[in-house]
Amino acid sequence: MKKLISIIVVVVLIMGLAACSNGSEEPAQQSGLTIYTSFYPMQFLAATIAGDKAQVISLVPAGVEPHDWEPKPKTLAGLQESDMLVYNGAGMEAWLEDFLPSLQKAGVKTVNTSTGLELLPFDEKNEEEDHEGEELIYDPHVWVSPAKYKQQAQNVLNALIEIDAANQAYYKSNFNKLTEDLDKLDSDYRQAIAGFKTKVFIVSHSAFEYLAKDYGLTQLPIRGVTPQAEPSPAKLAELVQICRENDIKYIFFESLVSPKLSETLANEVGAETLVLNDGQGITEDQMKQGRTYITIMYENLENLKKALSNNG
Repeated sequence: MKKLISIIVVVVLIMGLAACSNGSEEPAQQSGLTIYTSFYPMQFLAATIAGDKAQVISLVPAGVEPHDWEPKPKTLAGLQESDMLVYNGAGMEAWLEDFLPSLQKAGVKTVNTSTGLELLPFDEKNEEEDHEGEELIYDPHVWVSPAKYKQQAQNVLNALIEIDAANQAYYKSNFNKLTEDLDKLDSDYRQAIAGFKTKVFIVSHSAFEYLAKDYGLTQLPIRGVTPQAEPSPAKLAELVQICRENDIKYIFFESLVSPKLSETLANEVGAETLVLNDGQGITEDQMKQGRTYITIMYENLENLKKALSNNG
């Protein structure tokens, strides 16, 4: 009877999350592996590399800001019945720490995709307000860098081969195609940024430091690493001065974060606003349109060109 109830709970959870279950264009087959992922960038990696060998389920629904998401009690039941959990790590999924021992005891392969990456320390000077007990050591937004994302993909591939060696050639083929796309993305960024007239950009929250470090840019965030942190009046006054001194024409905001502060700053200095998407989540409609991590990063590049080449 308990086994039957457990099965029912798992089925209900999977049905409830089915809308965000696959990051590829074709629906995942119901046979094979069951892989849970924490939020969209992890979903995209797992779905792209595992292909039709797995059903891939994102815990954070499409269009929901991951920083604000909290798991429901039934979440653990579904996770315990899965083959693998893929998550970002580096403190991004603070809610997950309590789950990991139980999942590992249940035989679930847990994949911290930031393992082995050179992580940037959490910059407390950008955090103007307490972030509700979160104890960040590192900046968790590693996936925003194509080079770091490639390393995360490698960790996913290694884990898939470990639990399903029979399909390793298939996984490696999918991985190679993905890394070709990421290498081209990296090359296109480097080529474009080399011609920028200014390397300073202002964004609503500090999600782009890995990208900035990789390409010689300077990120100036209105908020800190956590989008809930509110800037002080002194911080806003400092940014107003920077905008005027550097003739900043565009202020960026992310698609899942309120644009209010970016709009306020832009109005103050006579600038416009543009989207710079950190890729944390895309909507169902965007998925149906074929938008992915790769297309989002190219959209970001076009907006960076507009803002920093002074051609807009």
